[in-house]
Amino acid sequence: MSDEPNARPDADPAARPGSHDAAAEVVDLCRDLIRIDTSNPGDGTGPGERRAAEHVASLLDEVGIASEIIESAPGRTSVVARWGGSSGEGLLLHGHLDVVPAQADDWTHDPFAGEVADGYLWGRGAVDMKDFDAILLSVVRARAREGRIPERPVALCFTADEEAGGHLGAEVIVRDHAHLIDDCTEAVGEVGGFSTTVRGKRIYLIEAAEKGMAWMKLTSRGTAGHGSMVNRQNAVTSLAAAVARVGAHDWPVRLTPAMEVLLGSVAEMVGSEVTPENAENLVSEFESSTRMLAAVIRNTVNPTMLDAGYKVNVIPSEATAHLDGRFLPGYEDEFFSTLDQLLGPDVQREFVSHQQPWESPTESTLMSSITRSLLAEDPDAVVAPYLMSGGTDAKHFRRLGITGYGFAPLRLPADLDFGALFHGVDERVPVDALQFGTRVFDRFLDEA
Repeated sequence: MSDEPNARPDADPAARPGSHDAAAEVVDLCRDLIRIDTSNPGDGTGPGERRAAEHVASLLDEVGIASEIIESAPGRTSVVARWGGSSGEGLLLHGHLDVVPAQADDWTHDPFAGEVADGYLWGRGAVDMKDFDAILLSVVRARAREGRIPERPVALCFTADEEAGGHLGAEVIVRDHAHLIDDCTEAVGEVGGFSTTVRGKRIYLIEAAEKGMAWMKLTSRGTAGHGSMVNRQNAVTSLAAAVARVGAHDWPVRLTPAMEVLLGSVAEMVGSEVTPENAENLVSEFESSTRMLAAVIRNTVNPTMLDAGYKVNVIPSEATAHLDGRFLPGYEDEFFSTLDQLLGPDVQREFVSHQQPWESPTESTLMSSITRSLLAEDPDAVVAPYLMSGGTDAKHFRRLGITGYGFAPLRLPADLDFGALFHGVDERVPVDALQFGTRVFDRFLDEA
């Protein structure tokens, strides 16, 4: 809400005396963040987030917003700032500063150069998620300079370690610094608000739920021996068979509330209805998001790492593997029961990270605010909730009872496989999508 008595939320920023155009700044903010390497391999190595956190803190300080820097381990750094009103229920706006690693030789443009080419800003973090960090910073900075301060309290949170489960970032904030955000009842973060296309019509997907996460280490033990001899207790054989069963399993379709609403919107377009039997057909209607959405109508588990042995003619006594498991809200028991049957009695599993799924209401005041802010900029579109296959910091913030949505608004080309850009080679975001996002998010802060 503006504290200028005659200001209109939909007024042209250029028409306001002393106004600051967030869209003019957002690309530079994003490319500067990309150029700060915050790669997080998840093994304790990497440069950490300290430089990026200090940069964010300085950008906020420039417009009079004080922040607190939280370092959970050397170089592993988050930033929390308070802004807006001082009473009422707070709104948490959060993004993470770390990115997954990138091999420069695989890319068209250097992943840490932040180059603009062919209408896109290229680089690691361009969609996951320094784009939203930049949108948030540009909008907040413009509003702070103009004195357009939200009436409700706002917490701005830029976290470390999200790409490795958030244990050194959001988890630390929730556990040790909850006083900075404990008045917040609602939150907005990543992986939502982007457009996809069905039969020529744009649909903006708002994350209203997340799968649970089970990163697991598998261990099989057997009898060590010479590679030339018969061995019926071979740990490698036992583990390999179990991993193959897991990888080949066909998990059944399960429809959660968010996906029923989303697929119901598509069914209305194509003259169909939503059932478990036709859910995959409805998902296939999405021109650029089919692969991503196919993963959220069922539990999934993928073998990702294998390790055994130290010499070709020695049968090892132990073999290990890692699995990335994701389970739907309400289906955790089914997931682990099935998984244990597939693994069998000779393979033990332990958690590397185990995080619960979450669901927010598909209809709420905040969801209505999100919808209005998007339709004001793209009136012919559809806005619908969806379930997200990956994990975000929202899982940690839910422990404080905060209702969250993924809303990082981007209007995307119909042929862009946006889901493939997360953790992918040649990660990039359209420049005009960043600018669109600032306009939408500015409207949202007037609505929220």
